[in-house]
Formats: sequence, C-alpha cells, structure tokens
Amino acid sequence: MTSPSGRGAPAPVPEPPANAPPPDPSRAHLLGRLALLERRVRHAVDRRRADDHDPDDRFRGLYLSDADVDALLAGSGRLARPDQAEIAGTLASIDAAADAAEAWGTTIRLRALARRFGLAPAEVDLLLMALAPDVDARFERLYAYLQDDVTRRRPGIGLAIELLAGPSPEAELRAALRSGAVLLEAGLLLVDDRDRPYLTRALRVPDRVTAFLLGDDRPDAEVTRLLEPLPPGAADGGAIARTRAAGARLWYVREATFGAGIGMAAAGLGADGDAVLNVDLTRLEPGEDAAALVGAVIREAALLGAGLVAGPVDGLAETARAALRRLAEARTPVALHGIRAWDPAWGREVPVLLEAAPTPEDDRARFWALSLDAAGIAKDQDGSTGAAGDAARAFRLTPVQIQRAARAAGLAATAEGRPIAAEHVQAGARAQNAAGLDRLARRIAPAATWDDLVLPPRARGQLTDLLNRARNRERVLRGWGMGAGPNRGAGLTALFAGDSGTGKTLSAEVLAAGLGLDLYLIDLSTVVDKYIGETEKNLDRIFAEADRVNGVLLFDEADAIFGKRSEVKDARDRYANVEIAYLLQRMERFDGLAVLTTNLRANLDEAFLRRLDVIVDFPLPDEDERRRLWRLHLRPGLPVAADVDIDFLAVSFRISGGSIRNICVTGAFLAAAEDREVTMGDLVRATEREYDKLGRLTVPAEFGAWFEALAESGSA
Repeated sequence: MTSPSGRGAPAPVPEPPANAPPPDPSRAHLLGRLALLERRVRHAVDRRRADDHDPDDRFRGLYLSDADVDALLAGSGRLARPDQAEIAGTLASIDAAADAAEAWGTTIRLRALARRFGLAPAEVDLLLMALAPDVDARFERLYAYLQDDVTRRRPGIGLAIELLAGPSPEAELRAALRSGAVLLEAGLLLVDDRDRPYLTRALRVPDRVTAFLLGDDRPDAEVTRLLEPLPPGAADGGAIARTRAAGARLWYVREATFGAGIGMAAAGLGADGDAVLNVDLTRLEPGEDAAALVGAVIREAALLGAGLVAGPVDGLAETARAALRRLAEARTPVALHGIRAWDPAWGREVPVLLEAAPTPEDDRARFWALSLDAAGIAKDQDGSTGAAGDAARAFRLTPVQIQRAARAAGLAATAEGRPIAAEHVQAGARAQNAAGLDRLARRIAPAATWDDLVLPPRARGQLTDLLNRARNRERVLRGWGMGAGPNRGAGLTALFAGDSGTGKTLSAEVLAAGLGLDLYLIDLSTVVDKYIGETEKNLDRIFAEADRVNGVLLFDEADAIFGKRSEVKDARDRYANVEIAYLLQRMERFDGLAVLTTNLRANLDEAFLRRLDVIVDFPLPDEDERRRLWRLHLRPGLPVAADVDIDFLAVSFRISGGSIRNICVTGAFLAAAEDREVTMGDLVRATEREYDKLGRLTVPAEFGAWFEALAESGSA
C-alpha cells in the first residue's frame, strides 16, 4: 500500500474509530514525525561521541585537531544508522493514528501538503529535517554538533543525506534537491549559502510553510496585498468545471472590456466547493521581483488546496514574462484572464481558451443589487434598490468594480451621516475609472444642469434623445441584437456643430451630468504630432483608455483631426489620408461615449459623418433665447442696478450665449472695481469690448442711445 505522502494511488480510508481523535491530531502527527527524526539524530550523536578524541575540548567546532584530520583521512566519521525495522514500526503507528483522524474528517496538514504538492516520502523527510529547528530549538545545537561547527545551526545537504540515506537512496535525496525539483520549485524548501560547497549548503523551510504545518492559514503579507475578494453573484463557470474534471489545469479567459471573466473563472474552479484565490496582478509594483511574488502566490494556493484566478496578465506579458510563465506552468489549477489573445510563448502548458463577453445589463443590475444590499442600502417596498439602483445601471463595470463602487458609496453616505443616495452610487462608480485617461485628457466633474442650457426646442429634443440613447444603448444594440455587427462597438458618437459660444461644450457637460459620468476634454496638443504615425498612436491610447472608463470624451474643434481627405499630391497628403482612414476604423470599434464639436461642419470628412450616431446643430439664439440668456447670466447674488434693460440687450445685440456670459462677467468686474452695482453702462461698455474681440463694428443701429455715451467716453 502506498504511503499517504507518496506518489501513486491513495491509500484506502479506514472506518472511523470508536473514539474521537486527540484535540490536535495534525500537530500530534507532525511532532510524531519529528520524534522519529530525533531518534536518527540521537544515533548519530552517540556515534560521534564514540569517535570524539577529546569530548571536553571547549573549542570543539571551531578548529580541526591533528586527531580530527587523521580520522578524516582514515575515512571514519560516517554516521550510524538506527534500526530501520524499529523506525518503520514507529512510522506505521504514527500513520495509523493519522488514518483514524482523517477518517473523522480531520485534516492532517503534513499529509495534505504532501498530496497537494505530490511529494515522495524522501521529499517529506527532507522537509521535516529542515523544519525541525523552527519547531524544536534543540535541533539547532544538535545539528551544529553533528556538523562540527557551532555557527551552522541548520542542516546541511551532506548531513541530510547521511541521516536519511537509510530509508531513501542517496541518489533520490540528491534528485529531490536539484534545481527544478518540486521542493525547490514550489518554494517549500530553500537552499542557502549557494557559494559554499554543495554538501555544506544549508536547508531552510520558509516561515509560511512552517506556519501552515502548525495550523496557521493566514497568507504572508506580500501575498495578502495581491488578493482581491471574489465578485458578487454567480457567473457561468461550466466550461472550466467540465474541462477540469477532464484533467485540465490551465485556463485563459480573454475578457472583453467590463466583462465577467473573474467571476467565470472563480465559479468554474470553485464548482466543487474548493477555495479560490483571486489575485490582482496590477498590484505588482514596478521594480519588484514579480517571479518571486508569483511563486509565493502559487505556493499559497497549493497549501490551501485552492484554485488560483490571476490577472490581468497583459502587464506581465510586457514587463515580467518569467512570472507569467511561472503562473502558466504551475502545478495548481490556474485560470488566467486578460484582454490580449493567448500567446503560446507564455507557457508550455496548453490552456483551455475561453471568451468572456461584456457583462449583460441584467446581470450588472443583479450584481448592483447584491452589492448595494451588502453595503446596507435600504430597499423600496417592491424590493428594488430605488433611485440608487437606477443610477448604478448607467455604469459599465465589472462585478469586482461594482463591489468596490457599492462599498465606496456606503462609506461616502456614512461620512455624510445619511442614507445611500443616487449621487453616492454615481461617485462610487466614477471612482473605479482607470487613471490612464487623466494623463491624456482633462477631467471635468460636470456641474451644469438642464436649467443652465438655453437652446431651441429642436436642439434640446435632440439632446434628450441622445441622453436616452446613451442610457439604453446596450439593451438595444446587444440585448435586442440591433448592433451593426461583431466588429463594431457599442459606442455612441455625436457631433455638435455650430458657431462658437452657442452651447456645444455646455451641452456635453449637461449630457455627462445627466448620465452621472465625468467629462474628459481631449487636449489636441497631446494628440497631434508632427512625426508620421505618432498621431494615430496617441489617438489609439486615448480610445483604449476611454474604453476602460465610464465617461464622456469631448473632442473640441474636432475638424483639426477629423478633417476631409484630400487629393494625394505628395507623401504628406498620403499619410494625412492614412491618419483619417485609421480614425474612421478606430471610431467604429470604440465602445464608449464621444462628443465632437466643430464650428465648421463642412470641414469634416463625409465618411466620418456617416459613422456618427447623432448630429446636433446649434444655431445662434433668437431674441427670446437671448433674453433668457441675459437673465440666466445676471444671476441671483449679482448686485444689478435698476436701470439694466434686459429687453434692450436681447433685441439689440445678436450674439451667442458665450458672448453674453463674457459680457456679464466683464460688467461685474467693472462694477467690483468701483464697489457698486452692475449698471446698464457697465454692460454696454462690456458689450463694446466683446465686439472688439469678435471683430465687429460698434454702430449706432445696435447701441442706440448708448452709442453717444460710448463716444463721449472715448470707447466708440
């Protein structure tokens, strides 16, 4: 019958005994095995004493006497071996007690470790010999005595071979300590003093392995900081569970943006009730030894008998290929995930390749409900999460991000001392945005509302339709199958066209606020590059980062990069056309929300206009709209004199809303300089200055009776 610690078929489990096992049978088993080791050490010490020429020498272990040298040359000093039959009988008694404890459902940790790592009996003996000084301090001095060196308190390879060569052949012991062997590869045993001769190199067991054998299941701090809680809810992990039953041990889940790859992997590896560790590889710091940390994670999963979910692997593929290869070739079941296609160079093991589509809206709503419930949000009478749940559904997040966002919303509400509301959920969801886009664009937290927007009914209605389209795009495009095709994203692109100051940027801010999203203003100076091909790279980085965030992209003055293609006359024209063609293709694959503004719609390429989802024209405001704009910008709190004639201003000056705002601000500064109210004269003078900026003439037909006042002051 094969020993429980050996390779091969497991031993049959005996019937439960009549009496219960001792309180801590796992520790008793470990101490029993160490007692066997102590017996071997005692025999060795007795023989060494018999050969010792001067046992009372106080400097023994610090030098070699002539007698010691003569003994070495004579070949004496080989350690005695205890009676192997006696050792085998004691081991059988220890194993019988362990069998009985396991029959009661108790985990014998040394046996569990041997099974999970596939250790042979010789490898278990080596592990115990290196472990002994960390469990029983007496072994330190005994090992030092046997090695004739008071500074060497851990067993050397030579001492281990001589003590254990009885039950195990020397070749097998040496093979267990060579590079790539399971003890060393799995991080169960460390060989120190690599600069010393082979036989005097010290053997050591890592503290985490010692702690596990003594009953501690808490991971090391370096592993804990990489662990992430599993996402809420249950994903479909049937494919992983079925292939695992067929013998697979490596899976790669290629995850779409905001997909549920982690949930799929965790559900598959935990289908039989096994534990699952979820490792976030983005927490690896630059400059760290990624391979060593990954090795510690793999060892932790194997110690606990857990499956391992790790990713995203995209960063490791670029910066730490050795660490990625170690994950892919681990002995424990590993499910990797990332957005890149699997590269066979990542490992020799052939993975099961799976695809994780974006999380459907209904599933996200379910994850939100679970997470908000865990965060302590009160439910409505119908059992729904009310306005907070409705606000949450506008965000495309992974289950893990949803869990974090709900937790952040609960903390924010607690800090304010009130129940979780929609704004807390939206703020928590926005906090999950990746920071990469902040380096390429200016983030604006939208504060504008529909009340700040003065537009004709047609443009206002188009904005309302655009808002509804953004809220329901996934239901229509993916849920109802109305998408254009598998290669086209579920993104939404709108063009706001009109003169400067007509409300295009403000409307983008209102749209973002209505969705609860941040607005990202793309700085064209970070995009356009004089070197060929660099503009496309910059745009690709922007779109790639935008696909990972919940926000609205705003390309102001978009005709600078989305202009018409021209006839090819030289190489510059050819590369400019290639740039525009690339943009057309990249926009089709975009999965987010983008708003482009232009003052000259005719300058945009026709093929690009065809790919737009919505085009909103922003005309100059009419008289009634200008009147509303004047009232809006002469806002409450601004001291306004009684002589301000809003009707005259609205009728006389045919200008945009942006110009009206500038005039009101300039008039306020004129009044503040003299510490008084804003008068009609201030607004007229500010209007005259705005006309100068716009290159327009100041004429009596527009300024009426105020023209003479301007002339007298020297302004006109």
